[in-house]
Amino acid sequence: MISECKRLMINYSYSEIQDFLNHADLTQLPELNIFILRNIILEPIEPYIKYLGYKSGFNTKVNIGEYDNIFQEAVDGQNKLLNEETNFVLVFSKLETLSMDLSMNYVALNSDEIKTEVNRIEEYIKNVISGIRRQTKAVILWHGFELPVYPALGILESSSSSGQLDVIKGLNNFLRSYLKSHDNAFYVDLNLCQMRLGFNQYYDHRFWHIGRAPYTRQALCEIATEDFKYIRALKGKTKKCLVLDCDNILWGGIIGEDGLAEIKLGHTYPGSAYYEFQKELLNLYNRGVLLALCSKNNEDDVWDVFRNHPYMILKEENIAASRINWQDKAANLKQIAADLNIGLDSLIFVDDSDFEVDLVRKTLPEVEVIHMPQNRLTDYRNILLSFGLFDTLTFSTEDKNRTEMYKAEAARKTLHFNAIDMKSYLKSLEMEVDINFSDEFSIPRIAQLTQKTNQFNLTTRRYSEADIKNLADSDKSDVIYLKLRDRFGDSGIVGVIILRYENNKSLFDTFLLSCRVLGRGIEDIFLAQAIELAKKQGCDIAIGEYYKTAKNNQVREFYKKRGFEELEGNKNNVQFLFQYKLNALEIEFNSDEIFKKINSVI
Repeated sequence: MISECKRLMINYSYSEIQDFLNHADLTQLPELNIFILRNIILEPIEPYIKYLGYKSGFNTKVNIGEYDNIFQEAVDGQNKLLNEETNFVLVFSKLETLSMDLSMNYVALNSDEIKTEVNRIEEYIKNVISGIRRQTKAVILWHGFELPVYPALGILESSSSSGQLDVIKGLNNFLRSYLKSHDNAFYVDLNLCQMRLGFNQYYDHRFWHIGRAPYTRQALCEIATEDFKYIRALKGKTKKCLVLDCDNILWGGIIGEDGLAEIKLGHTYPGSAYYEFQKELLNLYNRGVLLALCSKNNEDDVWDVFRNHPYMILKEENIAASRINWQDKAANLKQIAADLNIGLDSLIFVDDSDFEVDLVRKTLPEVEVIHMPQNRLTDYRNILLSFGLFDTLTFSTEDKNRTEMYKAEAARKTLHFNAIDMKSYLKSLEMEVDINFSDEFSIPRIAQLTQKTNQFNLTTRRYSEADIKNLADSDKSDVIYLKLRDRFGDSGIVGVIILRYENNKSLFDTFLLSCRVLGRGIEDIFLAQAIELAKKQGCDIAIGEYYKTAKNNQVREFYKKRGFEELEGNKNNVQFLFQYKLNALEIEFNSDEIFKKINSVI
């Protein structure tokens, strides 16, 4: 499972987090003052708390009390650090330090001794909480006692009514109940953190013995993440809307390519992973989270899945807003926020594409982005839940009806579209394009693309490997393909053009691109290179064709927008003329400028 903690650990080392905090200008952010009471060594948690605070929009100040000085600082008010400026008090009272008898000497105790020790700890809890409250009204987050994975009675614990596990659970229940009786006091379950990481990754036994520092860096990060679920909820930083891509997020595959019957969704793997993910999305919906769609797709295809797929959990009525089109997703997210009348910082955007994820992160930094890697699709549900970004501490009737309320509000608004600067972003991708003639290694992939590509496919002609080979070998036609790489990796062969020649004319028999790479400008450079090839073949006229299908509406005006003249035809079959000597390609921007390198044999 990729949790917020693990994502933090993957992206940044501990020293990198510290270095970031040392150089970041946090002065413009509101302060968040946290005081930590502890009976263990806990200093290494500070950078995680400060970083997560920054991610939540705060300049977080952390004060850590003296080691094993909880009672003195809470009850006697030593150091005077608990005051009205304190926002949160985090209490870490580890049982191994608080009670060696209950944690390490349990079997030697008789029932009266156990009861006496339990009563002592309960009085200790009461006194500490009362002492904190005398000094400050700050929110208290008390971290509960962890259950031992090797309990004192071993396997006998499972059949004992007075074992060590039951006693510690009883202490946690008392702590939870007593905190509930006080305003702004909450129980943080460290056993959940331990379960997520696993015992061996959670504890650092060596440093526990050396310096009473029990937790690994991963554990400290996980604990800080758990704390910030409460902090965000209490400081009004809970997200409101989950915006979802569709293909390879709600179902496996690409609906525009695979069709309703072939996408992966159901009770068997891999469809079961998407089915489970949708179950959790419905749970979030019922908790009051707004669900929205932001997908590069034909709208009818997407709603066809919602209406007609037998294993589709989500329904249209669960969706508060949608932008299903071929615009860039950052602009669509702006519109979704406007439709729902919420801030961009209320959105969480979920996508499997490196390109889309990085685009949104760069252009809309206020939007929280969750990348769902395809190789971890069985963890989709856990990845989403691990962030805790929708966690709240209240639940009301309004929460249940939130989607309908937002839909009604959206219907009152006039839609508008905000553009962003795509050129600079595309340039930052450092894209490299290779354009080559087909060969024995590329022909199988070229044939596959002609057979499966539907959306950016001007004519949708289907060819076998033998057909492609014949076209490539003929002196009356050329088959060229485009490969794309960027700083995220190699996308492989993603585009195909087949040119047929007759006298001085070149006919674009096939022009297709994989939908994975649409909107990056490669269609323009590919077209320009194909025209150069036709020139070398002695052509001075190019004919582009468009054959309408149920899937390719988006490319109806492709040639016309690039300087081709529309010839007579009907709405289902149109030809476009380009004369080299009279016209110049009218492309949206200079494609050469957005590519790091263009390699072409043409």
